[in-house]
Amino acid sequence: MTSSTLFTDAMTLVRVDGDEEVQTFAGALNEHWTIGPKVHGGAMLALCANAARTSLSDLSEHGGAHLQPVAVSASYLWAPDPGPMQLVATIRKRGRRVSLVEVELNQGERTAVRAVVTLAEPEHHAPPLLSVNPVVPLMTPEPPPGLEPIGPGHPMEHIVHLAHGCDIRPALTTLGPRSDGGPPVIEMWVRPKDAAPDVLFALLCGDVSAPVTFAVNRTGWAPTVQLTAYLRAIPADGWLRVICSCVQIGQDWFDEDHTVVDCEGRIVVQTRQLAMVPAR
Repeated sequence: MTSSTLFTDAMTLVRVDGDEEVQTFAGALNEHWTIGPKVHGGAMLALCANAARTSLSDLSEHGGAHLQPVAVSASYLWAPDPGPMQLVATIRKRGRRVSLVEVELNQGERTAVRAVVTLAEPEHHAPPLLSVNPVVPLMTPEPPPGLEPIGPGHPMEHIVHLAHGCDIRPALTTLGPRSDGGPPVIEMWVRPKDAAPDVLFALLCGDVSAPVTFAVNRTGWAPTVQLTAYLRAIPADGWLRVICSCVQIGQDWFDEDHTVVDCEGRIVVQTRQLAMVPAR
């Protein structure tokens, strides 16, 4: 397995079998795309989205050039280790505007993720009829001077191995409990190393934040059970701004929302997930 830290390499798929309805791809997510010892959920979601898009690329009327994963609903069955993976894409609908592909991400004999991917053409630079963008009033297009990336000496260095392939700059002042007792709002700036952010990287950023449970001093592993992502636009070249928030942290379950905005101020990805509250 390659030890590359490039996101483009992490998203590489090789078609190994299939027909017009079901296609199988080989892929791999190495140790650079993990949180702690386990593969990052956003990286797996992005890989599933890529398998769905690739399965239609040779069958689309336009060669797949305009089809993008505008909605991905993923259920996480278990947390795999870094290594080779197999993705099975089953085409359920080929439409003129909207297509649907189901994807299983497997490692060995076990299925780690089941995803339903809706593919269509996202909106581009047409102004929205209505937009309530929570990010632009709070965050500048680039990280403020002095905001350190996750790396050597950073408190999250030994957990967020994702930082080997991404430049991640969290605002540490937003990670812990709020002094006013308000809901958590975690802010961070992210971009891939040695490349411009693309659709798949923007989807990964929909799961890039530390868990909102940091706000109640629960900082352990918070496994995602279900995550739904919407791709709203193709990101511009530059930093992606991410705000993570929630509505309720229960004793067992919590919700977590990400809003990802590009350097031009456009919402590019929105996600919501259900996850389990860490024991401590």
